[in-house]
Amino acid sequence: MITKIQRVAPDSLREAKNFIEAGEVVAIPTETVYGLGGDAFNDEAVKKIFAVKGRPNDNPLIAHVHADYDLSKIIDYDPPYAKKLREAFLPGPLTLVYPSTGKVSPFVSCGLNTLAVRIPAHEGAQAFLREVDIPIVAPSANLSKHVSPTSAQHVYEDFQGKIPLILDGGVCVGGIESTVCDVTGEVPVILRPGLVTKEMIASVVGACEEYTPDFRSGEKVKSPGVLYKHYAPRCETTLFGANALADAVRVAKQATAEKRVAVLCESDLLGAFDGLNVAVLDLGKTGEEMANRLYGMLRTAETICDLLVAVEPREKGGVMTGVLNRLKKACVSVDIPHENV
Repeated sequence: MITKIQRVAPDSLREAKNFIEAGEVVAIPTETVYGLGGDAFNDEAVKKIFAVKGRPNDNPLIAHVHADYDLSKIIDYDPPYAKKLREAFLPGPLTLVYPSTGKVSPFVSCGLNTLAVRIPAHEGAQAFLREVDIPIVAPSANLSKHVSPTSAQHVYEDFQGKIPLILDGGVCVGGIESTVCDVTGEVPVILRPGLVTKEMIASVVGACEEYTPDFRSGEKVKSPGVLYKHYAPRCETTLFGANALADAVRVAKQATAEKRVAVLCESDLLGAFDGLNVAVLDLGKTGEEMANRLYGMLRTAETICDLLVAVEPREKGGVMTGVLNRLKKACVSVDIPHENV
């Protein structure tokens, strides 16, 4: 199969629609990351997404719709506070998990009676969704557990020869996946953190809780990005806490004797690695900047180093909750005794 990359335009949108109607999957841009899209009503198309990605079949998908789509076709109950959240944050990087009407393929939610729905803000995504005018399930367009893609080229690197079309909408501005929020209960519950924060949600509806998975209970999760190691670059990684900077410097220095080493941390900590023979990956200063840069930096790391030494940002809460969530799933945390250095 030949994989084409085409800018979002009337001709490419028509071609994408034809592929979707034929049961194929195509890669689409969003403001967060690129997605691997297929017809949510088509069992075979949904199964093809799982197969192409190598995605575990108990990891639910998110249905993407355009801003004017009639949600009553696919959700069974729309609580008043969910309407407030849509008015405040959508289109945007927020996914809401509702009771499902059961109209989409059962493979979308992995047998659950819920459905995760998102209305992306990206103009190219909206144009595509209006062209097809059906819910499109679209997990991140990367091979399972690899770093999520924030450019069409990233998608091509993982799926060359495996999908027919990548719609190129430029580099994603958000950089990490959407916040996923369960709205099936009395109050919203964040299943996966992202750019729409717990504090932002609570400011609109008065309360917001966070989900803590119990891996021993056998409970089925309602959201992607909860149970599995994700976002990992194809190089060795070590992740240090923000209070273990000296240990990170020591490990990086020792490793340069045998390996190509890169360092990933926030801008203000980079000076600690001055004088070492390491590549420097500047994560930025603010939470939004770090979210925007993270996946691109992880993709760069796998091409330039054998070992990535990462240091957690010092700031916690807000957008940083999502950044730290992705960083911890991408890198192997280490527990090394502190030395006076």
